[in-house]
Amino acid sequence: RGKEEKYKVRMPKLRVAKEYKDKRKSIDEVERNIFKFKKSSEEKSKTMDKEEKFFRETFMYHQEIRVLARATAARSVRSQRRADLPLTAGEQLDVIDATPQGHAVICRNARGRYGYVLVEHLNFR
Repeated sequence: RGKEEKYKVRMPKLRVAKEYKDKRKSIDEVERNIFKFKKSSEEKSKTMDKEEKFFRETFMYHQEIRVLARATAARSVRSQRRADLPLTAGEQLDVIDATPQGHAVICRNARGRYGYVLVEHLNFR
């Protein structure tokens, strides 16, 4: 027993500075946030696809979706029905199509939701 202890080399424990541990933890958190971002972008694309499918069924729109113009919402407006698009003041919208009557247009917001918006609520550049 004495011989084993005699030849056993004892290594001192290296002490890591507390600041270094904190930095290492923050780096790990950043990497985790990157992975969460990828997951949320996948979820976002799924919801965009779902909204587009709902739009095509509701509005019976079988053409290619093309942006005709960009507009900014002049004021905040609540939607009265599911086909209407709720607006917040200053929101950027993509104009997809105009109705035959000409007083409303079909728009898409940044979240991918589609709906009717009255022309009087929009500012065109």
